[in-house]
Amino acid sequence: MKALILAGGSGTRFWPLSRKARPKQLLALEGERSLLQETVDRLQPLVAPADVWICTTEALAEAVREQLPEVPAGQVLAEPMGRNTCPAIGWAVGLMDAGTEPIAVLPADHRMADDAAFRSILGRAAQAVEEHDYVMTLGVIPRWPETGYGYLELGAELANGLRHVLRFVEKPGLAAAEAYLAGGRHLWNAGIFVFRGTTFLELLAKHQPELAAGLAEIADQPARAAEIYASLPAESIDVAIMEKLDDIATLPLDCGWSDLGSWEALHEILPKDEAGNALRGDALALDSANNLIVSEGGLVAVLGVSDLVVVRTGDTVVVLPKARSQEVRRLVHELAARQRGDLL
Repeated sequence: MKALILAGGSGTRFWPLSRKARPKQLLALEGERSLLQETVDRLQPLVAPADVWICTTEALAEAVREQLPEVPAGQVLAEPMGRNTCPAIGWAVGLMDAGTEPIAVLPADHRMADDAAFRSILGRAAQAVEEHDYVMTLGVIPRWPETGYGYLELGAELANGLRHVLRFVEKPGLAAAEAYLAGGRHLWNAGIFVFRGTTFLELLAKHQPELAAGLAEIADQPARAAEIYASLPAESIDVAIMEKLDDIATLPLDCGWSDLGSWEALHEILPKDEAGNALRGDALALDSANNLIVSEGGLVAVLGVSDLVVVRTGDTVVVLPKARSQEVRRLVHELAARQRGDLL
């Protein structure tokens, strides 16, 4: 079994800690290891570092290699440019030359509370691929009526605990999300897939012939890779292929998964004091409750406040209500409009 870890993107949700040169996946948000390092760690011993490929950007490739010296340097692939997940996966799978061996495709910036449980499900998915040539996706058992995730609607039961995926469901409204949670027939779409390399390339040729032809042209003319890649359709793997399949299968994943999509999500998983404050770095909270305080240098102290996110880096201090942590991207966009690239 091989693994392809998607590690591109800028990761604005954790600004100002995350920057273009140090996006979310390169940050150590919970322990001492970055999210990318933890992603590689949790695959072992199911997938050894020698069987791991990383798809990232040219700007991040050196930092990725520095964080992952155990992964062969040639297996850190610098995508010509960002064109969404389907071109990235198709391009990388072609370079991996994996043949009929199962490939697990997974994001670099997710968190699992129980790594062993995750490996167990991933191993079962790989076995299903080997035995039945399934295209597998791993869906997370919902823990609340989340409106920010896509869902998988479950169909018939298959052998060995597998379920048929009837359809991919876009991010629902609250009423629909509550019904999904109560009904027990939907899983969160975690964006984790397992398939044979040959099968994926066949599906790519069938459902995205323009993209497949472009990737073949790049393989024949690598000197023109940037030029050709820029013209490829920028589609997600879900929309381009997975939603078009009638026989995709899934296994329910129950391992404390989180996509760590906001400062609020980070607060949920970090250790907290008696008042519910999560503190990282040199931080002090008095008569305060349910705050997230992160300092990269210098003391951050709060008094008599609740439900805030306070982040201090070497050049920036950000304070916002925890419930509005998704809106930190507004600050990033405003700074870009003001041409403050030095802070991005």
